[in-house]
Amino acid sequence: MSNVNNAAVSGAKVRKKVVNVIVHIFLAILAFIWVLPIFWVVLTSFRGEKGSYVTTFFPKTYTLDNYVKLFTDTSILNFPQMFLNTFVIAIFTCIISTVFVLSVSYTMSRMRFKMRKPYMNIAMILGLFPSFMSMIAVYYILKALGLAEGSMIRVALIIVFSAGSGVGFYVAKGFFDTIPKSLDEAAIIDGATRWQVFTKITVPLSKPIIVYTILTSFMGPWVDFIFAKVICRADAQYYTVSIGLWRMLEKEYIDSWYTCFAAGAVVVSIPIAILFLITQKFYVEGMSGAVKG
Repeated sequence: MSNVNNAAVSGAKVRKKVVNVIVHIFLAILAFIWVLPIFWVVLTSFRGEKGSYVTTFFPKTYTLDNYVKLFTDTSILNFPQMFLNTFVIAIFTCIISTVFVLSVSYTMSRMRFKMRKPYMNIAMILGLFPSFMSMIAVYYILKALGLAEGSMIRVALIIVFSAGSGVGFYVAKGFFDTIPKSLDEAAIIDGATRWQVFTKITVPLSKPIIVYTILTSFMGPWVDFIFAKVICRADAQYYTVSIGLWRMLEKEYIDSWYTCFAAGAVVVSIPIAILFLITQKFYVEGMSGAVKG
């Protein structure tokens, strides 16, 4: 009888090992598929051969000239200016959006008022529709206000990216729901105001979700193309990096700027990659807190 049990246990272990091997092979294949395009873009950014049509996957020669040209050749496409425009817009959008999202999230989590649930339902429904559906109406509103010309384009982009950010409060609200309300009640009994409760108690306990909100608020304008293209139109002085990279692939530029496009894609990804690597721990904690809520 014991031999039968031992055989069954051994068989179960073998099956488990086989399943684990298959799963790991499958995950390795998926990882390879995911990493391959990134690896190719990095290689192309150092490629010495110009143009978009080559016969080999690996470059025949390697050079740093693509990165040098990207930041020095501003006669046609001023990438440094585009990078600066995007960085300024992303910073201001990040600050405003973070304040909006955290304020609305705290209000929805802690306070009870008339029309609270209908508002939450409306916000959820609006979140189901892509934001670019409203881009034509948004453009004409900005044009009527005089924000679609000249230096006001940057202000217009900041408004577009941050004005409706408060609607995306659900993730932060879920995290605030996990913080015991008894802490708020105890502070109020001790004489603290709502603002003091929020700044002195809730915010210090909410660093993970604050980091998560900052990351998502920064990435929005950093990678957006549609709204930036509609608002900037042909005014190259206020282009963002997404528009600049797109223009590098136009037929009149693609032959001479294709490898610079790959270099630009690598440069654009570096700030976001650094932010994720530094704040990865807080990012994961923020998401787990939202799931619990």
